[in-house]
Amino acid sequence: MRWRRCGEDAALLDCDSLDRMRAAHATVLAARPPGVTDLVPGARSLLVVGGVAAVRALLEDADLAHPPADEPREVTLDVRYDGEDLALIAADAGVSPDAVVSMHTEAAYTVAFTGFAPGFGYLTGLPEQLRQPRLESPRTRVPAGSVGLAGEFTGVYPRESPGGWRLLGHTSATLFDPHADPPALFAPGDRVRFRSVR
Repeated sequence: MRWRRCGEDAALLDCDSLDRMRAAHATVLAARPPGVTDLVPGARSLLVVGGVAAVRALLEDADLAHPPADEPREVTLDVRYDGEDLALIAADAGVSPDAVVSMHTEAAYTVAFTGFAPGFGYLTGLPEQLRQPRLESPRTRVPAGSVGLAGEFTGVYPRESPGGWRLLGHTSATLFDPHADPPALFAPGDRVRFRSVR
């Protein structure tokens, strides 16, 4: 892991893998070092705002192969599996569309980090058979609530936006509401399940 200074009171920890970032994030959250005002996890990085020296010292001695266990919040989303790319996903996986739905709903996911748009969570835990590339040509408009997948992640578009993920279906859940507390449904570390509905 490598540290890079970011301004006067922050530093970015570059990690060699998503798992290593998640372990570092869990370790800092569990220890709550003094002075830390914000933690922003990324795919392979962790931004630490405030308390950088304390976090560096903590992580130097931490066993990141065995991060602290937590009690994550659990979220279940109802999904209509009628996405534009369901047949494409099934063909590339070599299974039926029903099998894609079964695999997607039977897996348990973890919010690794958030980004792209307010409320968008990058969820890990996607079955290996469903890991597929983004579309060759992104769409200019993806409806809010669209459930998609790309690479090792699955996720839900919180608002209408352009996007290149392959679309499985749609949920009516609100992923981001600026007037709610908290405004985002997902936070890093949350566990997520998808439930098929008609």
